[in-house]
Amino acid sequence: MASYNFFFFVMSFILMQLLAAINGATFDQNYYAYWGLNHFKLVEPQDEVQLLLDQSSGSGFKSRSEYESGLFRIKMKIPEQKTGGIIPNFYLISNFDSGRDELDFEFMGSKGLLQTNIYTGGLGGREQRLQLPFDPSQDFHTYTILWNQHQIVFFVDDIPVRVFKNETNKGVKYPTKAMHIEGTIWYGDWAGEVDWKLSPFIVHYKDFNNITACSASQFPGAGQCYSSSSGFFWNLPPFLELNNQQKHNLEMVQKSWLVYDYCKSSNINLKIYPECSMT
Repeated sequence: MASYNFFFFVMSFILMQLLAAINGATFDQNYYAYWGLNHFKLVEPQDEVQLLLDQSSGSGFKSRSEYESGLFRIKMKIPEQKTGGIIPNFYLISNFDSGRDELDFEFMGSKGLLQTNIYTGGLGGREQRLQLPFDPSQDFHTYTILWNQHQIVFFVDDIPVRVFKNETNKGVKYPTKAMHIEGTIWYGDWAGEVDWKLSPFIVHYKDFNNITACSASQFPGAGQCYSSSSGFFWNLPPFLELNNQQKHNLEMVQKSWLVYDYCKSSNINLKIYPECSMT
């Protein structure tokens, strides 16, 4: 069974790469700039986007489609100037209302402190923070979110750094709303103090064709994007749980990179976050 799962994983990964290559989509086909347009730059031949932040504005782009499951990857290089307060990010989000779902990669400043967060039905507060063992401003690194009806997994360079299981049968809320993709840079006091003397700050993005997901508009109807019979490989083994090597890598990350976990906060409310009693 283990050899079968490994073979299936390899074949699915190859299929994912082939789908991305066949897609060959440019930025404009999958995304568009939606705010801070004078702080947005598309580098020809549409293979890189640069978002700029200064005291007047940040910038952002979003996907043209909404999705209900999939594997979402982007390559990102954060600003080189070392400061707190700036927030370069990559995330999935539903319509912004009180009941939104959201899956976040967001840097707290530019010193390698990476936060992940999960909103379900408008409830966030599920922050985990990682001090990365490399400088994410010196090169592009790949940030991936796997989302199916069994688990959400955050990956950095194909290393799992966080898993959130679907445990709705135990009273834990789980993201179910269609979400679009966004990449933005802005600033917030909660991420530290910005040294504006170092601005402008520029975050770089690549790999805009790397959306391997179920479009909510192309596959309408209850459960089609979640079904294992729809042919979406991310809804099949081995994407339903981590394999042994991935579990080992996640354990390493939790021991060596993790600097904050909401579940270990002294004032955690287990009635609001029942998943913390299951870890």
